[in-house]
Amino acid sequence: MYDDILLPVAPGSAANAAVPHARSLAERYGATVHVVSAVDTLEHTLAGPRAGAFSERVEKSAERRVETVTEELEAAGIDAVGSVIHGEPLAVIENAIEDTGADIVVMPTHTRTGLRRVLLGSVTEKVVRTSSVPVVTVPMAESEA
Repeated sequence: MYDDILLPVAPGSAANAAVPHARSLAERYGATVHVVSAVDTLEHTLAGPRAGAFSERVEKSAERRVETVTEELEAAGIDAVGSVIHGEPLAVIENAIEDTGADIVVMPTHTRTGLRRVLLGSVTEKVVRTSSVPVVTVPMAESEA
């Protein structure tokens, strides 16, 4: 049923409750998990002496996160492919669905409510509304974010 699973991960996030769910689906269906992290290009357009250093830290953090999750999946016997892509997170995820041939997306959703949810928006919510494939959302406690 699922051959390719897309698992977006945030740069710098130490936790992602969606990883075990992606692993479980991959084990059940013998699927490959495509771990992707978006590095927003906004960091590349900032001006000032610290902008470059900040952008480098974000990119290194994304690379470490993708590597950590990919290694965790591979240690569990799952085929995993990781990549860090520059761009706005929603666009990166939408393109990754097409580029990887993903049959399903597994991603976390934060437990924000009320005004915080309205003001901060949600990449996951946007993916759910626009995705061409099913999206499994896994709640994350605010402390995991």
